[in-house]
Amino acid sequence: MVSLGKSLWNRLSHKLFRPKRLAIFEACLIGLVSGLAAVLLGQGVGWLGGWRQHISNLFPAFYVLPIIGLVGGFTAGWLVEHIAPAAAGSGMSEVKAVLARVPMPLNLRIAVVKLLGATLVLATGIPLGREGPTVQIGAAIANQFSRWFPTSPDHRRQLIAAGAGAGLAAAFDAPIAGVLFVVEELLQDVSGITLGTAILASFIAAVVSRILGTHSLDLDLHLITPNTSFFAPEIPFYLLLGILAGLGGILFNRGVLASLGFYSRFGQISLSWRIGLAGLVTGFALVALPPVFRDNAGLRELLLAGDANWQMVALVFCIQFLLILFTYGSGAPAGLLVPTLALGAALGYLVGIWEHHWLGLSLATTYARVGMGAFFSGVARVPITAVIIVFEMTTDFNLVLPLMIVSVTAYLVAELFDAGSLYDKLLEFKGIHLAKQGTNQGPWLELKAADVMQRHVETLSSRMRLDEALQAFSQSSHRGFPVLADGKLVGILTQKDVANLSQRGLNGDRLVAEVMTPAPITTYSKDTLAHVLHLLNHYNLSSLPVVEGRRLVGIITRSDIIRTEAAYLNTQEDLAVPNAEPSQIIYCIRVPETGQGRLLVPLCNPKTADKLLQMAVAIARDRHYEIECLHVIVVPRHQPLAEAKVSMRVGQRLLRQAMRLGQAWDVPVHTQIRIAHNLSSAILQTIQDRHINMVLMGWKGGTTTPGRVFSRVVDTMIRQAACEVVLVKLNDQSHFERWLVPMAGGPNSQQAIALIPALTSLSKTPTVNLCQVFELEATKPDTTSLTKAANFLQQHLHGAVITTPVHATSVPDAVLEYAKHNQSDVIVLGASREGLLQQVVHGNIPATISRHSQQTVILVRAIST
Repeated sequence: MVSLGKSLWNRLSHKLFRPKRLAIFEACLIGLVSGLAAVLLGQGVGWLGGWRQHISNLFPAFYVLPIIGLVGGFTAGWLVEHIAPAAAGSGMSEVKAVLARVPMPLNLRIAVVKLLGATLVLATGIPLGREGPTVQIGAAIANQFSRWFPTSPDHRRQLIAAGAGAGLAAAFDAPIAGVLFVVEELLQDVSGITLGTAILASFIAAVVSRILGTHSLDLDLHLITPNTSFFAPEIPFYLLLGILAGLGGILFNRGVLASLGFYSRFGQISLSWRIGLAGLVTGFALVALPPVFRDNAGLRELLLAGDANWQMVALVFCIQFLLILFTYGSGAPAGLLVPTLALGAALGYLVGIWEHHWLGLSLATTYARVGMGAFFSGVARVPITAVIIVFEMTTDFNLVLPLMIVSVTAYLVAELFDAGSLYDKLLEFKGIHLAKQGTNQGPWLELKAADVMQRHVETLSSRMRLDEALQAFSQSSHRGFPVLADGKLVGILTQKDVANLSQRGLNGDRLVAEVMTPAPITTYSKDTLAHVLHLLNHYNLSSLPVVEGRRLVGIITRSDIIRTEAAYLNTQEDLAVPNAEPSQIIYCIRVPETGQGRLLVPLCNPKTADKLLQMAVAIARDRHYEIECLHVIVVPRHQPLAEAKVSMRVGQRLLRQAMRLGQAWDVPVHTQIRIAHNLSSAILQTIQDRHINMVLMGWKGGTTTPGRVFSRVVDTMIRQAACEVVLVKLNDQSHFERWLVPMAGGPNSQQAIALIPALTSLSKTPTVNLCQVFELEATKPDTTSLTKAANFLQQHLHGAVITTPVHATSVPDAVLEYAKHNQSDVIVLGASREGLLQQVVHGNIPATISRHSQQTVILVRAIST
């Protein structure tokens, strides 16, 4: 019976979950859940907002409104800051980045926190919108579904686009506009995207919102106004409205960025207090302003009903403009598009009053409705969506032509003076530059800064004396040196700075920090060469530091650019596009970057993950590193990565384990899941993309593959990884009390010794045995290396250090016998270039030791030069 039931279920699931049917089912489910989430957000804001106004009528508003604003803002900020930091802000730009295949977190936790945070923020009276939260919630729900139902990256992108469209459609009760906004702004390229899922999800979400929601943005239901009309003499006034809306959109976008920059200068203030302060200020503003300002929906209806004079409307525009900028910069989890409707309505109303005074053809309310689309277009740079969204909200066909005039005019004016939508600028503010679609322009768009930069950078310390820095200039051909403080880039010292010092007669006792150029022009590792070249030319620079956050990861000079162009013109192999398809990130969580380097830990085996992570944490704490945990899902080479259906459950479970351990030991842990055709290429790509300083990975301890020393992946890491490599072969019962370190000389052996203090922190009472194998005929062995290593360890360990010279004919046999005799738990091998590394190729010494030992074996390889 069980087998029969399984058979029936397999047949049924095969029929139900065919790709097309599954897509329709997922679209319906996404639309339904996104619509319900939008309804819940709207109802929650309506209920809490009504309670706020009721309380302000019972008690003195001067006390009630600021306190409610402070408490609501602080609570929302605390939820975002401590549970899901990615839920801060509008969320629209983050969804756009995810759809552009930028790895950013987007999950159910973010959706829940966004829903709660946005409800609290909007209910306090902060004049922001709910469209950003609903878009991020819809996209996060869709992304979560794609994890529950294993699918391909391309299909996952389609579902996220559908969720985003459903969120916007539910917010505005405008399904067509939801789809168009996804196409026009969030995607900007629909090749490979099936819009059927987005259309279906958007319409279902809009229907759910219309049936169950508050209809707060449905102007046709709320207002009864005379029929609108359009006359040719009004065209100049509509053109004027479009021009003013375009210029207002520019000012608004720049104001948003200025507000974010203002708040960023107060980084020591937590997000909770920033949003709480925004709520407090909003509360005081609402007390000082007329009561109509206490309800954002009522304020918009006042403008559209034509019951306000021009003085009131001008006040509405100015106050709302400033309050929106001030509150959004705090990081409040709310959107910006709904507020632009109120600003556009006010601007259109003012133009309408002027037109009615001169021509008397249309009411000011008509211009108020048209103004909503104009300002929306000027801010978001989506003229088609602006036309459709206002038309769907008003269902007035007579508005279509004037809407087209003002929206296109606003778009053209805004793009003429300040190209790029608000969401592009928000991403650039965060250091994310989305690649633009266009024709092939050689290496300038194909290559990134990380592909060309020099990774080994000569730097100066900010605490260095000036005369020492001058010696660095005299011994180098560089025209400038990046200046670091605590591993972070803080400035640059150039020959021009030195020349200015000479003219001012300053002596060499000064510190570099006093004379350097602070806040130098920098570029990010993922920026294109076209952007790098623009910066070099625009600022007339000879070199450009490459950073990630404030951490220096490389430097690009004009010589590097010239070399790259010459190599491209000569079609050298190093610029050819590789035949192998690069790995793709399908899941990623980033935490604040506070470390001085990064340690990569590839995780695939749940049995060894815990021990590897313990070692990783020990090393990271010792070196002040961040940990980057990677899980790679390997798919057959014949199958395109974008079409591969994969499950992330095992990987997510391993990565959550890593994050819990990192939180327990206060070590930053980033996580990512990649799909790839080749495991080693995925690891190498991660090393390059994330500027990894060390790789810690497990290995079986041997291989039976002909031509391999350790294994295919490990051999590739030893040969090609541009960082330190630490390989760990764990036995079944790993203990970390008795350590054996065979000495062979060379940099890798020294690197192994340098790791011992961190690794032995896993022991309660560690004992380290240092041994060196000499030939039998060596009567006076040179034990200098042993003595030097012992002196170093005695200063950095809390356990015993023993040195032993060993005479033998076979290095592996001697090490294995010594480990057995002393009951060692761990053998640490440093594969030096002079000794062991050559023997890895010719004699397999580390492989022989690891294959025959019963202990945990750790192999260390220093940075390749």
